[in-house]
This record gives sequence, structure tokens and C-alpha cells, in this order.
Amino acid sequence: MCFHSRKCAALLAAFAVGVFALGCAGFPSRRSVHSERPASGVPAQPTRVLHVVADPNNLPFSNDKLEGFENRIAELIAREMGARVEYAWRAQRRGFFRHAFQDDGGDVVLGVPAGFERTLNTAPYYRSSYAFVTRTDRGLNITSLDDPALRKLRIGIQLAGDESSGPPPAFALARRGLTDNMVGYSVYGDYTQPNPPARVVDAVAVGEVDVAIVWGPLAGYFARRAPVPLTVVPVSPEIDPPAMHFAFDISVGVRKSGKELRDEIDLILARNRNEVTKILDQYGVPRVGNAEEKSPGIAVPGLGAAHTRVE
Repeated sequence: MCFHSRKCAALLAAFAVGVFALGCAGFPSRRSVHSERPASGVPAQPTRVLHVVADPNNLPFSNDKLEGFENRIAELIAREMGARVEYAWRAQRRGFFRHAFQDDGGDVVLGVPAGFERTLNTAPYYRSSYAFVTRTDRGLNITSLDDPALRKLRIGIQLAGDESSGPPPAFALARRGLTDNMVGYSVYGDYTQPNPPARVVDAVAVGEVDVAIVWGPLAGYFARRAPVPLTVVPVSPEIDPPAMHFAFDISVGVRKSGKELRDEIDLILARNRNEVTKILDQYGVPRVGNAEEKSPGIAVPGLGAAHTRVE
């Protein structure tokens, strides 16, 4: 397990945000223009187009019904550019980025790690962390990877298939001798069902596992939709020695030749920071500060049955 190599660090960060950039071909894409022919007498739609490549079945991030927070942020960016959004839909599988820019004609992919090497990246628009998800009625109060209670619990984690593509929780738990406690849930899942990565949160709600360690936006969004109250708490430590990160700055990834577009989007995100924050809050995205200004924590409102604590 390589804790220091740049390749390993990039892979783990990419796994954290649900993007798989290495390996073989991704699922075929289909194109959808997010605009309609204007009715008579209505001003014409913008002629400028922002080409976005996104997953059609991956809430809370995106779907082809435009219900995800990345759909909302893409629309905000396009509006400020005086453009319309045109989507190429592609399941986030191995080879996603190669196809997104070479085959699908994409300009941007939202939700990439800030240091991702396959794109030009904007300044981060949020920072989130892996989180512990537990049933509130269990009163487990797990806050740390070093909590001794974990040795007696079934721990749900998400897996992408092999050791080299494992998420940070798998490495950290294995280092603590907790391999036998882990229960794996494929991030690919059954793609005929809505939002396959959500199954690990479902497992907590129905008692298949005692606790899950889940990327924060996924945890916060599906916890508030669970049939029972769930508690979502960011993993600590944020950096597990020697260099395993559990929190990541998230940016908009722009095609390598798009420096001017990247700079334009940077200005838009900075100018509309409050609106972006409002969108993230509406989707229950837990944040742990950002690269520019650390904060003591942002409480996530409106979680309904769930309770989120950000420390």
C-alpha cells in the first residue's frame, strides 16, 4: 500500500469523489441539451454552450433529471457565462476522463479533486471529508478511526474492485488490523437501480452493518432520506499518519486546453460563493472548511431524520 506516491494519492482522492480515472473503457455516453426551442416571441436561448460530462445516475452529485447539486452548480456557471448547458452522460467508471474530453467533447467535469492531474482545476468550491454513518438509536458515537469500539463492529466501506483502487478507509482500517471487520459494497453496484453508491448508507439503516465510512456528500444526502434517524460525523484524524487523507478540496475540472474557461469559471465561483454555499446546504453536504480559509465547522441544516455534526 503506497502512502507517499503521487499516483496513489491521486487515485485515493479520485475514489473519494466517486470518479475513476484509471483503467479500461467507461460506459457509452448519450447527449442531452439542457434547453428547449424558444416559443414565438420569447428571446432566443444563448448560443454559447457549456459542454458538461456527468453521470446520469449518481445523486446527490448528478443525474439525467438534473436533480443533483453538480447539475445546479453547472447551471449557475452557464447562466453567469451567458451560455446554456449541454450534457454528455457517462457513467463514472474507469476511463471516464479519457472519454469525457476526447470522445464526448466535454469542456468541464464538476466534482474533481483540486490536485487532479488530468484536468485544469478551478479553486476549490467546497471541502468535505469521509464520514462515519451510524444509526442514531444505537448511540455508538464513533468519531475516530482509533475508537476501540470499532474492533467489535461491522464496518461498511465502498470498494472499486481491487486493492490498488481501494478507498482511504480500507487502507486505514487494514493498518489497524480491522480487515475482518470490513464489509464491502461495490461503488459500481447495480446500475439499473437508482444511485448505486447509496447502498452502503442503506446498509446502516437496515442494520446490515453497524457503521459505514462514506464520502461526506453521499453520507449527508442519503442519511436525511433514510427510514430511521442516522448520525453523520466526519472521520478523524483528517490525515491518518503517515499521509492518508480523508478530507479533500473539490474543484471544477476543465479540459487541459481550456485555461481561459478555467479562469472564467474561477471568477464566477468566487462571485457567487453564497449561492454555491446555499446549494451545498440544500443537499446536506458536510464541509470541513476549505483550502483558503479553515473554519471550525459548518452545521448542515435540514437533515430531517439525520443529525450531522462537523467538528
